Amino acid sequence: MGDRHHNLERALQLLSHKIKLVLVSPIYDTAPVGNTRQKRFLNLVCEAATTLNPTDLLFFIKEIEAGMGRQPGPLNSPRPIDIDILFYGDRIVNMPELTIPHPRIAGRAFVLVPLNDIASDFVHPATGERITQLLQALNIEPDDVVRLENIRGELCTK
Repeated sequence: MGDRHHNLERALQLLSHKIKLVLVSPIYDTAPVGNTRQKRFLNLVCEAATTLNPTDLLFFIKEIEAGMGRQPGPLNSPRPIDIDILFYGDRIVNMPELTIPHPRIAGRAFVLVPLNDIASDFVHPATGERITQLLQALNIEPDDVVRLENIRGELCTK
């Protein structure tokens, strides 16, 4: 919702207050999932380094989302920003409020395509598959995930 490019830039800026952004993928324009009667989304992924533990990282992310105007609503509904923890190194976390790796990575082209740009050889700690393998297993329509641009040249790898 709102200025989608600005929301991505602002989220990265706010994230950088407590974590070090290592790599940021290009931006992708992606088809909505679940609730398909809404506008397309902009997505990117980033690799970050942090001293925050997974729970503190989740709390920090939720503060950013709320500060940017995200409010509770139905699953897959429009929102100004949605920040997920996809992986935390090779750790597996199963808590009521947090599951790492993110449980729906394998079926989400809007995650795997940009993730493949920055971490194609990363091995999913639960499945043992590389990101490239997970991506190859998906049937992606050409219009589902469209590469747009790099968000900030100094952080992007491609």
